[in-house]
Amino acid sequence: MQRESGNRSTPVWPARADPRLVARTSLPGNLLAPAAARRFVRDALADWTGLGFLAGDLCADRLADDAAVVVSELVTNAVVHAGTAAELLCRFEEPTHEEPAALVVEVSDHHPDSAVTSGPHSADQSGTPDYGRGLHLVAALAERWGVTFHAALKTVWARLPLDGRDVRPAAAAVLAPAVDRRALRDMEAYEPGHARREDLDWVSRGAPAFLAEASDLLAGQLDEDMVAALAGPLLVPRLVDRCAIWLAAGTEGHGGGGAAAAASRLVGVWHSDESRVERLREALGKEPPLPPDASAGVPVPVAWPDERLEELPRLGQRRDPARLVDVREGTATALACPLAVGGRRLGVLLVAQNGPEPVGADVAALIEDFARRVALAVSAARQYTRQATISRVLQRGLLPSKVGQIPGVDTFLVYEPSDDGVAGGDFYDVFPAGSGGRWCFMLGDVQGSGPEAAVVTGLARPWLRLLAREGYEVGQVLDRLNGLLLDDAMEAAEAAALLVTGGHGPGLPDSRFLSLLYGEVVPSPSGDGGARCTLASAGHPLPLLLRPDGTVCALAEPQVLLGVVDDVAYQSHTFRLEPGDTLLCVTDGVTERRFGPRMFDDEDGLAAALSGCTGLSAQGVAERIRAAVHAFAPTPPGDDLALLVLQAG
Repeated sequence: MQRESGNRSTPVWPARADPRLVARTSLPGNLLAPAAARRFVRDALADWTGLGFLAGDLCADRLADDAAVVVSELVTNAVVHAGTAAELLCRFEEPTHEEPAALVVEVSDHHPDSAVTSGPHSADQSGTPDYGRGLHLVAALAERWGVTFHAALKTVWARLPLDGRDVRPAAAAVLAPAVDRRALRDMEAYEPGHARREDLDWVSRGAPAFLAEASDLLAGQLDEDMVAALAGPLLVPRLVDRCAIWLAAGTEGHGGGGAAAAASRLVGVWHSDESRVERLREALGKEPPLPPDASAGVPVPVAWPDERLEELPRLGQRRDPARLVDVREGTATALACPLAVGGRRLGVLLVAQNGPEPVGADVAALIEDFARRVALAVSAARQYTRQATISRVLQRGLLPSKVGQIPGVDTFLVYEPSDDGVAGGDFYDVFPAGSGGRWCFMLGDVQGSGPEAAVVTGLARPWLRLLAREGYEVGQVLDRLNGLLLDDAMEAAEAAALLVTGGHGPGLPDSRFLSLLYGEVVPSPSGDGGARCTLASAGHPLPLLLRPDGTVCALAEPQVLLGVVDDVAYQSHTFRLEPGDTLLCVTDGVTERRFGPRMFDDEDGLAAALSGCTGLSAQGVAERIRAAVHAFAPTPPGDDLALLVLQAG
């Protein structure tokens, strides 16, 4: 028995596989395994080329690099996260009428219960990941990938298509025994320069594709550390042997360095030999290797520090912690590329080859272009983070810290803001309204989202509290709130919105309307359970009442939105909430949840879902409806989601 996950559910093995086109090996559960896996897949591709199945020197082709990156990440996942030895299998799938030929790689570990993670593989003492998010790379490089679970194995596989390559039928290839490497010939450290190209003509030919791939992978990343984690493996070992990235912490630096350099943090280190990563991290230190007088955006040759730190005390040599200096003969010459956007220093990208030779001019030009894309992605991620922080602060300030508990009435709220990082317009509250045991509740939605909607929310909720505590009835509260939204008070809201947005954009429109469900609850003074409830709906989804026998009915009447017209008198509806009755109030994030052309509340979908909640507590009803809303479509909700449940005891 097996189950699969991923973006396609197909068996990992085809029905028939030519044994000459299959290579497999076992890898030990240590950090030498990823480097050995890369060497293995390159050797296997070279063997298949020698058999005549593939024309040309495939090891000098982009496919070999992509395959090396994929197996490196999958083997690292198996060794580091599953903590077991790994089995690596590579095979070619011949072309069919439906699909082109492809290289399929499979990595199996012996811990099937472990999760397949795309998080960081490890972290230093500061919590900074040194490399990882590898499954993002696998997803970007592979046509499709997935996971197959067996009784004692978990296999992660990826399919890399060979579109446009000269693929010869297996029958035309030279008859030779199958490639079988169950034991690697050696497991020594990855030697400098091993399997690297001598001819770099591919740089000019492959640069556009490489940059397009990098731009596609980095675009839309919302976390700057994720940008760095994806950038490093794109360079190592494809273009260079070593790479490190620093990012300026806090406020972005300006100009030459100084404060920017002092505030920088080392967020990632990559090496073609994983066993040298920690030594390299220690040698690099925390400061970026950019001279203070370097112009923003211009790559600068610097000395790569010596990674053999244990030899330095014996030689009486020391490394200046403030600047990277050449402490030994033969230390590699590195290239430091400032990550800068609009004159703002965001960080530094440092790259080097194994050996004393500097990075070639063609590769340096490509890396400089790549660094600009990394800088743009980091800048966009920081801008998103700032906006998300402002939104979170606004949400915390505009919404109550907790929902009041009405005596004799079980109250439960579910509120989920959308994940777009923008402050939404949904608001809620449950609060006591003075003498007489009155409690009031509200569930509203301001037109639009962002700072402008947040400002109106910040005005509407306190106004409602004030009007309720002044003793106005439900309909009168809505009448007065409607007038406030239409009068000169909106000028203050517009000014505040412009202040929040930095004076950019059109600010508030002439009319900022909102929908609102507002009501008051008076628990039974005799203590026999139940409560008297009065409510009114202004352009809001109508509340639903669930009786203990499973019947569901809508309450109140639909009325015009608040803030649209001034000549309106809002009407309220009063009813008794009997013991066991459940009142469900929602925003349009629930009723208008979409899947294709359909909405969740089409054909009374919300009422049907509520009718199945008989016998549940207020929390149980809220969680059941929330789960139904999420299950309605495979994608996350695109709007704020709020549910308020009142259940009489």
